Amino acid sequence: MIAISGEGLTLEQIEAVARGAPAMHGGTEVRLDGEAARKMHRSRTALERLKAGDLPVYGLNTGFGRLADVRIAREAQRELQRNMVRSHAAGAGAALPAEVVRAILLLRANALARGQSGCRPVVVERLLELLNHGIHPVVPELGSVGASGDLAPLAHVALALMGEGRAEAGGEERDAGELLAAAGVAPLELAEKEGLALVNGTQAVTGIGVLAAQRFGRALDTADVAGAISLEGLRGTPRPFRAEIHAARPHPGQIASARRLRELLAGSDIRESHRAGDPRVQDAYSLRCMPQVHGAAREAHAYAHRILATEANSTTDNPLVLPEGDLVLSGGNFHAQVVAQCLDLVAIAAADLAAISERRIDRLLNPDLSGLPAFLSPAPGIRSGMMIAQVTAADALAEMRVLAGPASIDSVSTSASQEDHVSMGMACARKVRRSVALLETVLAAEILCGVQAVEFHRPLRAGAGVERALAEVRARVPRLDRDRQLAGDLAAVLELVASGALCNP
Repeated sequence: MIAISGEGLTLEQIEAVARGAPAMHGGTEVRLDGEAARKMHRSRTALERLKAGDLPVYGLNTGFGRLADVRIAREAQRELQRNMVRSHAAGAGAALPAEVVRAILLLRANALARGQSGCRPVVVERLLELLNHGIHPVVPELGSVGASGDLAPLAHVALALMGEGRAEAGGEERDAGELLAAAGVAPLELAEKEGLALVNGTQAVTGIGVLAAQRFGRALDTADVAGAISLEGLRGTPRPFRAEIHAARPHPGQIASARRLRELLAGSDIRESHRAGDPRVQDAYSLRCMPQVHGAAREAHAYAHRILATEANSTTDNPLVLPEGDLVLSGGNFHAQVVAQCLDLVAIAAADLAAISERRIDRLLNPDLSGLPAFLSPAPGIRSGMMIAQVTAADALAEMRVLAGPASIDSVSTSASQEDHVSMGMACARKVRRSVALLETVLAAEILCGVQAVEFHRPLRAGAGVERALAEVRARVPRLDRDRQLAGDLAAVLELVASGALCNP
């Protein structure tokens, strides 16, 4: 069980809840922490006192955005919240996957549980009930510019809480009200400001970003494994990974990748076979500079992890309702620029990691560079071997280079120029999600080719870590002795890559 308090929620917990089964099917249960509920109650009590007065409070007794100057009569203030959710549920495009929606539900609950939004505890309890029962609002992927909140995506979530719109449970899509009733969950009657609090946040951008960053972390570790396999297949030298070199330029990511490569390659018979008499002085950059390039991607991942962990435990709506002194403070915590920029950086790092991987694939398949049979085929000419694996990787890389173009600099003024600088965070999130998936495909292609290359050096054994990775792959994909469809082989290795099975062989 995870107690939601607005503090200390980790990216690992977010991924576990998002990708795991709902509590009713044996997964992790999520509940509102008792102290957090008391904080929420104090914030709500302060809002009730403010509601009794005549002070204009944005989103409580005023309209939204450009309509902030319009005062709302007391008897219409709850209707205002319902209307906001309905009008803002204007998303379009494909529905986000259930795991993303689960991350959004968890993150929005955690943000509101901080007790700075003026919401009643029941709002968070209802969000968590959806998670525990496996009821996932249908959330279209388009409809947020990453400022003033992820408006349309979060409005579709709030709509389902009200028993309206569409939702999915157990693979079946139905009216949200029907699914709530079947689970015994009462629709939420929104009180003052609660509609605004539900749609005004960065949880769609952050939810997609967290899941992509976690996958990217596994891909980073797998890239070291893929590179070590390729180095052995190409009879490269591990000397550039010596600790003394990296102590002279002590970037933590570079040091970590060099250490991992040394460990993967330790005890290699292949290395010993060409230690003496090899005319090569240095390997190509795609082999020799793996710690520097992989390490740069590790630095980007570490930065993104810090940003996303902070954002996951932040209050990101507006205005804030602070019970100390009955303060209502309007600000801009809904602006997702810091998340958008870090996700753009991850997309850039992923593209470069794929670029160096694709160059190693080319070296493995090119007989002029590898000293191995062309395209790693036992009978080149009549058999094409793994020729098209590099083409598939190159295709994925071309798309990744387009996705690496930053969206976070492309502000578009919205809401009659009231919201005149936006982060485009959702575009960044969609890009990085696709980019990480493509990176996994490129790494799978390299591993598939690298394993075939290493086996041309039998009976010599590779480093212990490389041999363990080879065993994982060969348990699912046999050696390519005759041409066959490579799509199934790639799919099998891709499953290993995406699952993290090859991170630490």
